[in-house]
Amino acid sequence: MAIVIFSSELQKFTGEERIELGVSTYRQLVDGILGRYPDMPAEEITEKAVSIDGMIIQDPLLDPVAPDSEVHFLDRISGG
Repeated sequence: MAIVIFSSELQKFTGEERIELGVSTYRQLVDGILGRYPDMPAEEITEKAVSIDGMIIQDPLLDPVAPDSEVHFLDRISGG
């Protein structure tokens, strides 16, 4: 199962540092997280960049998530 690591900011909603989810796409991952934590506003994760196995993806949707993937949510940084 994919491992999702939550930042301290997201832990305010999850109460957990990490979870495991059996998913195959980023979209399923988001749905799984929001289903597990109904008090978490969707924007808390959908408006962040995501790192899947060390590759930062700015606009994921159907990106694959392998059973052994590690996923981190990151604040977006805009350039100037």
